[in-house]
Amino acid sequence: MAKQFTHLHVHTEYSLLDGASKPAELIAYAKAQGMDSIAMTDHGNLYGAVVFYQEALKQGVKPILGCEVYLADPSRLQKDDSVPRYHLILLAENNTGYQNLARLVSTGYIDGFYRKPRIDKDLLRQYHEGLICLSACIAGEVPRYILRNDLDGARRAVQEYIDIFGKDNYFLEMQNHGLPEERKVNAQLRVLAAEFGIGLVITNDLHYVKKADAAAQDVLLCIQTNKTVDDASRMRFNNDSYYCKSYDEMLAAFPGDEAILANTHAIAERCQVSFEFGKLLLPEFPIPAQYHGSPDAYVRALCESELHPRYDSVVAHAGGAGRQVAADSRTVGL
Repeated sequence: MAKQFTHLHVHTEYSLLDGASKPAELIAYAKAQGMDSIAMTDHGNLYGAVVFYQEALKQGVKPILGCEVYLADPSRLQKDDSVPRYHLILLAENNTGYQNLARLVSTGYIDGFYRKPRIDKDLLRQYHEGLICLSACIAGEVPRYILRNDLDGARRAVQEYIDIFGKDNYFLEMQNHGLPEERKVNAQLRVLAAEFGIGLVITNDLHYVKKADAAAQDVLLCIQTNKTVDDASRMRFNNDSYYCKSYDEMLAAFPGDEAILANTHAIAERCQVSFEFGKLLLPEFPIPAQYHGSPDAYVRALCESELHPRYDSVVAHAGGAGRQVAADSRTVGL
C-alpha cells in the first residue's frame, strides 16, 4: 500500500497563543515529507484561510480548509459554565461546505460566544451540507462519553452525528500522544466504528511544525494562561509529539493501521474548495415574497416603516423645522 497520509487536525499561528505553525513553513515541511495535501483546522476561527490557501497553492500542495469548532450542548444560547463545550473537526468538502463553515463560525461569535465562540447541533443541522466531520481529540463529545464510561451516551452521540452528516461524512478520530485517556478512547472508537459501519481516521493534534518547536509553543501557552514556564501547576502539553509527523512516524504510533492512515488522504481527495479572487462578492439578502424579487421595493418599504417614527421624534424636539421635514417626507411619498 502506498504511503498516503494527510494531516487533518492542524493548528496554525491563527489558533492564537496555542498554535505555533506558520503556514509557509508548515506547508513546506509537509511537502518535504512527501505529502501532497494538508488541512488547516484552527480553534473556532477561519482567520488564516486565505493566507493558508494561497500559500499551499503557491507551493503545489492541496489546501484542506476546516475548523476545530467549539460545540455547546444543548444550546449555544445558554451562556453559563454548566453547559458542556466539546471540540469537533469540520472540513469543507466543496464551496458550499466552506460557505456553511463560514456561517457556522460567524454565528459562533455573533450569538454563541461565551468564553469561546460556540455553535450547537441545531446549527449543524441547518448548515451541514458540504461538510465532513471528525470526532476530534479527547475533548470531543464521543471521547468524553467514553472517558466517563457512558458507552450508551457515546452511541447516542455517534448516531446523532450520523443523522446530521450521513455515514460517509462522519469519521471517528484516533490520536496517540502517549496519553492513557487516548488509549482508552481509541479502543472503544474501533468498536463503535465497526458497530455503526463508519470510517476511522488517525490524526496528530498538530500545534507546531517540528519537534524542536515544542518549547516555543509552550511559551505561547504560558502567555495565554498568564503563567511562567517554571510554574509546576500550569497548563502544558504532556510531551513534544504535537508536530507535523511523517507517514512513518504516524504508522509507528499506530502499527498495522495503514488503511486507516490512508483514509485521511481519501478525505483530502474529496475536498475541492476553490477561491475566486479579483471579483466583488456581495452578500445576498432574502426578499419577502410580497415584493416580487424587487430589492428597491423592499428597501423602500423598510425605510417607510422606520422613517415616520424617527421624524416624529425630531418633531417633538425640533419644533417647526422638524414639522416641515416630516411634512416634506410625506409630500414626496416616503
